[in-house]
Amino acid sequence: MTKADLMALIPLIILAGGSVLILLIGAVRPGGYLYGLAIAVVVFALVWTIAVPATTVMQGLAITPFSRFFAVFLDSAGIVGLLLASGYNKRRGIVGEEYPATLIFALAGMGAACAASDLLMLFLGLEAFTFAFYLLVAIERDSVRGGEAGLKYLLNGTLSAAVLAMGIALVYCSRGTLRLSELALQPAALEPLFLAGVCLILLGLAFKLSLVPAHLWTPDVYQGAPAPVTALLSTASKGASVAAVVLILPMVAGWRGGHDILWCLALATMVCGNLAALVQTSIKRLLAWSSVAQMGFVALAFVALPAGGGRAALFYAVVYAAAGLASFGAVSVLSDGSDRDAIEQYRGLGYRNPLAGAVLAVALFSLAGIPPAAGFMAKFAVFSAALRAGETTLAVVGVLTALVGVFFYLRVVVALYMKPAGEAEAAARPLSIYEGIALTIPTVATLFLGLYPSPVLDMLARIMR
Repeated sequence: MTKADLMALIPLIILAGGSVLILLIGAVRPGGYLYGLAIAVVVFALVWTIAVPATTVMQGLAITPFSRFFAVFLDSAGIVGLLLASGYNKRRGIVGEEYPATLIFALAGMGAACAASDLLMLFLGLEAFTFAFYLLVAIERDSVRGGEAGLKYLLNGTLSAAVLAMGIALVYCSRGTLRLSELALQPAALEPLFLAGVCLILLGLAFKLSLVPAHLWTPDVYQGAPAPVTALLSTASKGASVAAVVLILPMVAGWRGGHDILWCLALATMVCGNLAALVQTSIKRLLAWSSVAQMGFVALAFVALPAGGGRAALFYAVVYAAAGLASFGAVSVLSDGSDRDAIEQYRGLGYRNPLAGAVLAVALFSLAGIPPAAGFMAKFAVFSAALRAGETTLAVVGVLTALVGVFFYLRVVVALYMKPAGEAEAAARPLSIYEGIALTIPTVATLFLGLYPSPVLDMLARIMR
């Protein structure tokens, strides 16, 4: 390993080493200060990634502008997640060093997945952060619902890992290599063994993205997990999975069947996610089905990959992450002994807790695609790419399902501002400075990307070349 390789790998080393360090320090001297230490570790990795634009290509890993972009994105989401969790976990009695250490380990796994240059490292990165979320989802030991969510996520995740590993094995048996750059060099005839492997890989990644039919775990897990965990599971892990799909799509670029599979996944996911969200009375389940629907729009962008769909998919992932962190962040800070889960519990909350109410409203506007929130620009980018690619039918279905989504998102906004609170409702708990920062960061990002998206879109166009 050269000095240049080491410099490029420092952010991943910081995260992996920081996770172990926090575990060791917590075993000697436990305390709430560990969250501050964890935030410092992630900030250090983030600053290094930005300040030292090192690149390298080595066995299994390729630190490129693409992976560095995702490192910044994931580390930023991790900082917000830690800020939300510090107060939430204290109120809920979730103590110990396990939470911050495991979260940093998840960030290291996501970073490795986004920097993978072969299928083996991609698999290890994906399963590393998935394994971390198995623990985080069920970290509230006294929660029956949390234990159930952890078990469901574990069982479904284990199945998806087996499917993904089998797909990688078939691809290797067919081509004799795991390198993504070599697998992208398609021969004139695609052999059945290779196509079977690719299909299994796509199915395994469909689980990570909550695409229909690999989506049924999503509402139960999102509802049962602690809200800060759900905030990261629905955003950062989805972003890393989107990056993984972008890395493997060149393998199927010359195969019409790959297009047809993505077409069906996008159609089913957009329709199922938006229709299922219509009947929800739990805000966490509503946001879970919303996550399914939003990933359907990302799949639509993948279908339109030759017409700029890759850039649209990455932009959509970033915009959705900002809105997801804001929405689940509002749920986190408004939760005390138990999560404020029923939509009716949010009646009049926009007046009793103005900051959290405004943040939740902006996030819902973005998810619905209402300007000036960034969701409008993200949907516009996806639908434009679909129309340029000639996917008119899928684009029309996407627009119609997005209109359905406006109804259930605005239903929550109506509860926030247009329904009076019950007489028994107590005044909302004042937010701490850390909670205020955690809510402000994604909200500002949502508004900025809605009003001025061109810098990020231009950057994504460069890194996708």
